[in-house]
Amino acid sequence: MNARIFFWSLTSALAGFLFGFDTVVISGAEKTIQSLWALSPGLHGIAMASALYGTVVGSLIGGWPADRFGRKATLLWIGVLYFLGAVGSALAPNVTIFIISRVIGGLGIGISTVVAPMYISEIAPPKNRGRLAGMFQFNIVFGILIAFVSNALLAGIGDDAWRWMLGVAAFPSLLYAVFCFGLPESPRWLISRKGDRGTALQVLQRARPESPPDEIVAEADAIAMASAHEPSGHFWTRRLRKPILLAILIAFFNQLSGINAILYFAPRIFELTGLAAKAALLQSIGIGLTNLIFTFVGLWLIDRLGRRTLLYIGSFGYILSLGLVAWAFFTEHFSIVPVCIFAFIAAHAIGQGAVIWVFISEIFPNRHRAEGQALGSFTHWIFAALLTTFFPKMVTVFPPGYVFSFFAGMMVLQLIWVKTIVPETKGVALEEIQKQLGVG
Repeated sequence: MNARIFFWSLTSALAGFLFGFDTVVISGAEKTIQSLWALSPGLHGIAMASALYGTVVGSLIGGWPADRFGRKATLLWIGVLYFLGAVGSALAPNVTIFIISRVIGGLGIGISTVVAPMYISEIAPPKNRGRLAGMFQFNIVFGILIAFVSNALLAGIGDDAWRWMLGVAAFPSLLYAVFCFGLPESPRWLISRKGDRGTALQVLQRARPESPPDEIVAEADAIAMASAHEPSGHFWTRRLRKPILLAILIAFFNQLSGINAILYFAPRIFELTGLAAKAALLQSIGIGLTNLIFTFVGLWLIDRLGRRTLLYIGSFGYILSLGLVAWAFFTEHFSIVPVCIFAFIAAHAIGQGAVIWVFISEIFPNRHRAEGQALGSFTHWIFAALLTTFFPKMVTVFPPGYVFSFFAGMMVLQLIWVKTIVPETKGVALEEIQKQLGVG
């Protein structure tokens, strides 16, 4: 694998580290915030989900700056939004400022889920595209683990521990923004959107220094040819119905597994089984570590077994682990819940976690990739926001066994969807995928 492409991909994927850290760090502060400002259950849910609502907006609008100003400039501004969100959340004097700051950070998260995997998929060679684009997910998981560890380390430093938990994200945010200055622009954006073939050829040559000039020219010709034959004009057309449906459904099923509810409320879920608060927080670190290890496995397999096979593996793992958690709550066999939750996280890391951002970034044509990525990200985050907002109420109104049974049932539907609809995109050039989906 070319070292330069790896570095560019890693830099872009670091947006995922900030995403993972910012998303989950709130789990260590949520109870303190509720008591500090005497929040009602409803307002507490809004405060907890505020970053997600910013993420929904960011994912909805993220395709516009990526197409208008380029992938590189948009990635840089993601770092700025993360920085502002971290500082504002840590210094918030009241819940209103806290919610606004979390929304700002959420905007960065939403835009990053559109632009970072898309940028990587546009610069990566087909044989390594899954692994390189999957680094975005790996960094999300790494950020989640570091957030859990950071929360555990900072939990005992005093009444303002929650402010430090949220504020430390400012340092990696600033570092990431600096790294983005060294990125080149996407050659596919340069050709399909800006019409700058000369700069695109320079980027392609830097990315593939071992390739002779005629191969670089042929690649640029293929990109230009595919762009010329793409559907122009509106995104919502019949020709794009297949990738649109695939993007919506993979994002829908991702969240209806319950993954964000478990990540956000892990300590509270473990406390429902009788674990003490400190033990529950340490179990949360186990979730982060399990997620990291099995994300490695998913990234190792994604270009070997393919996207569809990993979704199969993940679906069976989801159904088994969630079904056992539901059974444990119904029968009060609470001792198996932590093990089953870890198995659920492993299934997610190998399946949906490794695949979702790679798959969405592959299935749309160059001219509409930013809009398609925005659609998939928006679907993902609107369901994440709704689930996070209502999960505390769900486990209050319904026994936990029914909640986890619902998640398991949704994963049965995902298995049927994978079997009947999902195509394989492993090792196929982006321009060829659009032909297979009837877009080219």
